[in-house]
Amino acid sequence: MDFFLSILKNLPDGAALGLVWGIMAIGVYITFKILDIPDMTVDGTFALGGCMIAATVSSGWNPFVSTALAVVCGMVAGLVTGVLHTKLKIPAILAGILTMLALYSINLMIMGGKSNIGMSQFGGQKVDTVLDHVSALFGMDAKTTNIVLGLILAVAIIALLYWFFGTEMGSLIRATGINEDMVRAQGGNTERMKIIGLVIANGFVALSGALVAQIQRYGDVGMGTGTIVIGLASIIIGEVLLGRKGSFKVRLVSVFLGSILYRVIIAVVLLLGFNPNNLKLLTALLVIIALSIPVARDYAGEKKRMRANIKKYEEDEANAGA
Repeated sequence: MDFFLSILKNLPDGAALGLVWGIMAIGVYITFKILDIPDMTVDGTFALGGCMIAATVSSGWNPFVSTALAVVCGMVAGLVTGVLHTKLKIPAILAGILTMLALYSINLMIMGGKSNIGMSQFGGQKVDTVLDHVSALFGMDAKTTNIVLGLILAVAIIALLYWFFGTEMGSLIRATGINEDMVRAQGGNTERMKIIGLVIANGFVALSGALVAQIQRYGDVGMGTGTIVIGLASIIIGEVLLGRKGSFKVRLVSVFLGSILYRVIIAVVLLLGFNPNNLKLLTALLVIIALSIPVARDYAGEKKRMRANIKKYEEDEANAGA
């Protein structure tokens, strides 16, 4: 009973983190699912958002300005990857790795050579984050603030992306990921669409990193390690929950639901005494299992159809013989 009570107690934290990490997963969804580009930049961009917010807020900057700056920096990182890939013809995965490597050094420079910076005090006064301002404005406790702000951002991002990808430019970006040659034959600039998609995606990833850093009240140069795998885990878990063939709006919602469920699973296994050092291994196993479920489901469906066809054939043969 105590174990289940502990799970219920940790559900709000898991949901809040899931919503914020879901913003990162949306960025991965744009590159991986819409553009069909495995963008490794996100590992560095997530840390960039966290490092930027930690370095600036701990120096007395307004947290809203710092968060906006983190998003802009993430978009610039996406722009660099896009230019490397489209203009210099570097393969997408290698372009992302190169940008990610460069971002590690850049993040260290932003942090003044420190590997991590806490957001506790500046000038003898407590440092306020965006979450603190929202909490004070609406008179909510920290947990409620995290969930409410996460929900508001999730709904706003889903609505914004649903609208944007219904516009001419958004449709071109989606078409570029589906059939690049067709878009080029119709006179579309596929290179520009890829760059715009990468810019938008990494902006969301940096926003997620900035918010996660504010929730945990510190930024770390290594906080982005494995980000793309976590994003993929969220996407795949969401697809298992709501299916792969839903509308675009449903698929966007599934990304956030997958992220929430992933965080809840992590919270549960930690309560079971799982070694935190093995979380990356657990994430890899979750991705493998989630990827295997649709394959197993299709295989079971095919076997069922084969049995039904054989049974029908046998019945037809029996009727013909009679």
